[in-house]
Amino acid sequence: MEIRSESRLHHSVDKVFEAYRDRLPEVAAFVPDIREINVLSRKEDGDTVTLHNEWVSDRDVPKVASKILKPEHLRWDDFATWHTSDHHCEWVIKMRAFTDAVDCSGTTRLVGDGDATRVVLQGTLDLDLRDIPGVPAFLGSRLAPQIEKFIVSLITPNLERTNAAIGRFLDSQG
Repeated sequence: MEIRSESRLHHSVDKVFEAYRDRLPEVAAFVPDIREINVLSRKEDGDTVTLHNEWVSDRDVPKVASKILKPEHLRWDDFATWHTSDHHCEWVIKMRAFTDAVDCSGTTRLVGDGDATRVVLQGTLDLDLRDIPGVPAFLGSRLAPQIEKFIVSLITPNLERTNAAIGRFLDSQG
């Protein structure tokens, strides 16, 4: 399933880039449905910064998925490689639930547009429940589209809300 988001922020590309790469834990307070963002690791190599961030959601698990998703599964790991020279990032998201069954990755490009920035995110999400212990094949095939839709419903709006939150965060910085 495709994940796509495009937003325009009224801040310079350098400020938006710095907020995305370096200040997400502070931005978390401006993102609805996100309790916190924790930086678990950071490595700098020239103009490249590699991050491992943990996102913690405040959302409730929908009833249709409550048999196999638990509230503690509403955390995910964001592995991101940011490139300063051209303001882009490659990322991989790993869910805490179904780690081997969920593949989610993509890119984020920040494009200067005068005094504003276009944030262009493209990615994919693939879910395969066939090897999940305790999920019968017939049930997995019926649940997979609903769970995939739920996961995308967490990711896509949060990407858009994160863009808006970065704008509000930067506004609050003066």
